[in-house]
Amino acid sequence: MTDLLASGYLWIKAFHVMSVLAWMAGLFYLPRLFVYHVEGLRKQGVARGSDMDLLFQHQERLLLKAIMNPAMISSWVFGLLLVFTPGIVDWSMAWPWAKAAAVIGMTWFHMWCAARRKDLMAGSNAITGRGYRMMNEVPTLFMIVIVLAVILKF
Repeated sequence: MTDLLASGYLWIKAFHVMSVLAWMAGLFYLPRLFVYHVEGLRKQGVARGSDMDLLFQHQERLLLKAIMNPAMISSWVFGLLLVFTPGIVDWSMAWPWAKAAAVIGMTWFHMWCAARRKDLMAGSNAITGRGYRMMNEVPTLFMIVIVLAVILKF
């Protein structure tokens, strides 16, 4: 098995990078959709269940279910394959631990977004557009940690 991982290393790495890019795109965009959803309904004085509300719900569901969930899963699968490839990760260094912590944090943020989508669908959202704007910065912080850890290998 380790020979197979070693021989497919570049392919695995390429698919990991593509998966992460798709996942990050969703993590950046879904909270922004939440901002538009919350503020659009408030500014327009539009009620829950209106065409605008249903359109936002549809967009948020598709982004999460069709793009973000598969991208997160494939990021984890290809990432774990890289971890198990001999000679790739030196666990005595700090960088893989920093990356692992940031990936777990990014996964938590993904789940947080999924829960907020359910709140918006149920009409029980308690977060303002400003709150979603602030949360929209969270994946950027995790991305910075991951990129610096992997590239600088501190």
